[in-house]
Amino acid sequence: MTLHLPILLGYSATMVALGAYVGRRVKTTEGFFVAGRGLGPGLVFATLLAANIGGGSTVGAAGLGYRDGLAAWWWVGSAGIGSLVLALWIGPRMRREAAARGLHTVGDYLEQRYSPTVRVVVAVLLWVGTLAILAGQLIAMSTLLTVAAGAPKWAGCVLGGIVISLYFSAGGLLSSAWVNVLQLTVKLIGFSLAVPFALAHAGGWSGVVSRIPAGDGYWSLWSNGGSGWKYLALLGPAFIVSPGLLQKLFGARDDRAVRIGTAANGLALLAFAFVPPVLGIVARALHPSLENAQLALPTVLMLDVPVAIGALGLAALFSAEVSAADAILFMLSTSLAQDLYWRFVNPSARDVQVLRVARWAALSAGALGTGLALVAQTIIGTLSFFYSVLSVCLFVPVVAGLYVRRVGWREALAAIGGGILVMLSLQLTTDGAGVAWFTPAMAGLATSIVSAGVAVVVFRGRSRARGETPHG
Repeated sequence: MTLHLPILLGYSATMVALGAYVGRRVKTTEGFFVAGRGLGPGLVFATLLAANIGGGSTVGAAGLGYRDGLAAWWWVGSAGIGSLVLALWIGPRMRREAAARGLHTVGDYLEQRYSPTVRVVVAVLLWVGTLAILAGQLIAMSTLLTVAAGAPKWAGCVLGGIVISLYFSAGGLLSSAWVNVLQLTVKLIGFSLAVPFALAHAGGWSGVVSRIPAGDGYWSLWSNGGSGWKYLALLGPAFIVSPGLLQKLFGARDDRAVRIGTAANGLALLAFAFVPPVLGIVARALHPSLENAQLALPTVLMLDVPVAIGALGLAALFSAEVSAADAILFMLSTSLAQDLYWRFVNPSARDVQVLRVARWAALSAGALGTGLALVAQTIIGTLSFFYSVLSVCLFVPVVAGLYVRRVGWREALAAIGGGILVMLSLQLTTDGAGVAWFTPAMAGLATSIVSAGVAVVVFRGRSRARGETPHG
């Protein structure tokens, strides 16, 4: 047995133990959902960055780098740009709304700003889309264990599902935030060591370039193959309005913690965005015949760096996948417990009952995500679907809700319905390619904005005639 597998298993046990230890302090939904609203800039930074550096931004982005070259920077870089917008504009204002009104979830905000109908529609759509991203993270974990130990896909998916379900269900956001600190430390150390050692093994950057035949656009940062600036339309809005990120900000103690922690996360993502593509390009130089581009990063860590560095890098990679997955469980469990169970199934439920449902929801979502991962094929494919749904569903309702008073519940539903219809139509009829410059996500988001504008014009006169406010 190699050193890699025992280290990963031991590290998994450590995360579960730390989550369970912190979770002993969580006795209320306020602690589980928003960590008692006491997160400072450091914990906000750690929990956001840990969530944002996941399977897609490591294994997936390295695979894109292997295939498309430097243009793969945009996969993580777009998330960094979206995070800076979140830090400077949307995040602080949403935190104030949440603190002033005692909101726990984005669903709480959507009902308070619009109507219960908007809350339910978004919750159902996000449950479908969010399970896709959880499956993507679990696929990344299975890829890692396949390379590290020859384990079958199902073993990696099941191990990952068990680890995240146990430590997150113990203490929710509070457990997640402290485990994220451990994960982020391992990630930063592991990847900062892996890059120079991998480059040295390949003969430096000049050695890498000399091994790869010059192809059209491979060294372009702007666009090549399926990668490039178009990712900004797919990922940027999702990282501004993601419930998993916004609800972490609901746990911040003040606006300063949101601005500093979220901005630092965005800047770190802009820098980190070069790491996976570079490692993917190194893999292309050293292993040009990989059958699956998603194996690029685990292969480099297994074969092209010293054993100790590789083991640490694999632990960093496992950290990335687990931390992103726990952010997904956060969205799923809080949405089910707060947005559906407490609001519609049992409005008179005591706090301890809602907390129990949230924990069971986390365990159930982990099991469902594991099942989906076993039948899904690619990391980037599942994540792209989720980010498209997220952007189209939430961008207009969240942003317009904060800044455009004329947008009410009918306009929000028009934006969601129009955007989703166009996005899914293009996804199915063009096999995800889109039309001309418009990807399904771009077309869906544009349609969502236009639909809201048309609805404002159509319903404004009727609302005035009835004496209604924009909230209806």
